[in-house]
Amino acid sequence: MAALLADFLKSVLQFRDRRFLRVLLIGVALTIALLVAISAAVLIFLGWLLPDAITLPWIGTISFFGAALSWAAVPFLILLSSVMMVPVASAFTGFFLDEIADAVEAEHYPQLPPARHVKLAEAIGDSLRFLGVILLANTLALVLYFTPFAPFVFWGFNGFLLGREYSQMVAQRRLDRVSAIEFRRKNRLTFFAGGVMMALPLSVPILNLIVPILGAATFTHIAHRVGLTGARQ
Repeated sequence: MAALLADFLKSVLQFRDRRFLRVLLIGVALTIALLVAISAAVLIFLGWLLPDAITLPWIGTISFFGAALSWAAVPFLILLSSVMMVPVASAFTGFFLDEIADAVEAEHYPQLPPARHVKLAEAIGDSLRFLGVILLANTLALVLYFTPFAPFVFWGFNGFLLGREYSQMVAQRRLDRVSAIEFRRKNRLTFFAGGVMMALPLSVPILNLIVPILGAATFTHIAHRVGLTGARQ
């Protein structure tokens, strides 16, 4: 645990790096833009789908029906946005994971040879898969979030997912996909513990927006500490 905290602290202290701040601002901006677009699309669709007025027996015509339901969708969209913010931000940050990992390695592991930079198409595919896995898994686990064990379910579940996905993406910079999977499985308990540590701030508003950056940086430290540094490229 002490080693994990040291990896985390080194990542936090590197937030002075302009590359960290650049990725954070781009990721948050893209996330907000996407969520605004989704919200607008839902409201436009509801406005097109719902009638402006309905006629009910013994009551008569209700002219504000469509508008009322559209406004009723606003709280739902706000809730949806808060749930989707981190997964979407994580997916966008995945596009820039190389930049974060490069910054970490340049400062802490300058003796390393250049990493294998993942191709854009591969990075997009991995980021979209990451987003899909997190959204689907959290949707399936949604019923468990209404139990007294909700915080532990949330931390454990997302810790597993974050540990799995971030360790895989970091390892693939220096290993082929098959070797990266073997490396991740060999160190699964360490990566799970790191994922849980990343999942803890997910439940804190505003703070959760920097989790994708911290995850990429922290897992770069973890991966090198458990043996990735000496891996063949």
